[in-house]
Amino acid sequence: MNIALLKTICEIPGAPGHENRIREFVLNELKSLNVEVSVDKMGNVTALRKGLDRKKVMAAAHMDEIGFIVTHIDDKGFLRFNTLGGFDPKTLTAQRVIVHGKEDIIGVMGSKPIHIMSPEEKNKAPQTSDYFIDLGMPKEQVEKIISIGNPVTRQRELIEMGNCVNCKSIDNRVSVFVLLETLRKLPKEIPYDFYAVFTVQEEVGLRGASVAAHHIEPDFAFGLDTTVAFDTPGARPHEMVTELGKGAGIKIMDSSTICDSRMIAYMKKTADKHSITWQPEILPAGGTDTAALQRNGKTGAIAGAVSIPTRHIHQVIEMADKGDIQHCIDLLTVCVTEIDSFDWGHWGVVK
Repeated sequence: MNIALLKTICEIPGAPGHENRIREFVLNELKSLNVEVSVDKMGNVTALRKGLDRKKVMAAAHMDEIGFIVTHIDDKGFLRFNTLGGFDPKTLTAQRVIVHGKEDIIGVMGSKPIHIMSPEEKNKAPQTSDYFIDLGMPKEQVEKIISIGNPVTRQRELIEMGNCVNCKSIDNRVSVFVLLETLRKLPKEIPYDFYAVFTVQEEVGLRGASVAAHHIEPDFAFGLDTTVAFDTPGARPHEMVTELGKGAGIKIMDSSTICDSRMIAYMKKTADKHSITWQPEILPAGGTDTAALQRNGKTGAIAGAVSIPTRHIHQVIEMADKGDIQHCIDLLTVCVTEIDSFDWGHWGVVK
C-alpha cells in the first residue's frame, strides 16, 4: 500500500468550500491515469473512464474535511470561529490548528483554565463557544495576515500504528485514496462508463455530490466514505456498527439512505466470489454522499456504498486498518468491473 500517498492526501488542508489544495493534488494525480477529467462550477472533480456500453456507474469520495471559519478577531488578536461540519466540542481541547490567511499560521485552541473554573463550569459539558484560537500575536499583526472568512483546519500528521494508520481527516481522505487506487487497478476494458467523482462540501450537507449526481445521472452508484468503528472498551455489540480488521463495510443503511437491496446483494456476492473480507454496516445516525447519488439523478440510481471502518471519527486521531482499506479498494474495483454480470431485475433499470 502506498502509505506515502495516503499520508499526503490526509495532511493536505481542505475545509468545506475551500478544497483548492486537495483538488489541485487530485487533478495532478489523475494526469497519468488515462481518464477524461473535468471540474464543475462547484469544484467537483470528475474522472471518466469510458466503458464498452454507455450505461453509467458513478463513485464519489468527498475531498473536504471538517474545519472552521474565522468569524471575529478581538482586541487582543484572539480568533472566534464557526464550525464547518460536525464536531464534538470536547475534542477541541489542547489542539493545534492551521489558519489559512495570506499565509498559513499555526494556532492553538484555547479555553478557560480548569484552575479558575467554578464548580458549575467544571461539571458542564464543553460548548464550541467556550473555545477561541490563540495565534500568539497581537491584533495588529494578526490582521495583516488573517481576515474574517478565512478557513481553519486541524493540524496532525499521519503515522502508522501497528497495522493501522492514524491521522486527522482519515474521514474522508482515505476514500479519495481508495478511489485513486481503484482507477489505477481497473482493467483496460470495463463494461460501463465509470465516473470517479471527487466531491466538495459533503461535511456541510452533501452539496457537491448533489450537483454531480444531477449532472451525471448515474444508473449505478457507489458512495465511498468512512463509518464508525466503535469496537473500543465499553462498546456493546449492537453499538459497534463496524470493527477494525473485519474488512470493507457494505452499507445497508444510514440515517439518510436505505441502500438498494439489489446493490447490497451484488456487493456481497462479488466480495465472496473474490474472497474479499467484508462486514455489514448499519449506521443509526449520520449520512454520506450515497444519499445524493441515489436520489439526485432524474430517475434515481441503484446505489450502495463501500465504507471504511474508522475509530475515533471526527477527531484528530482517526484510525483505520490498512487491511480494511485494501479490501475496500479491491471491492470497488471488482464491483465496477463486473457490474454487467448481475441480474438487476426489471424495475428501475436501464435496458
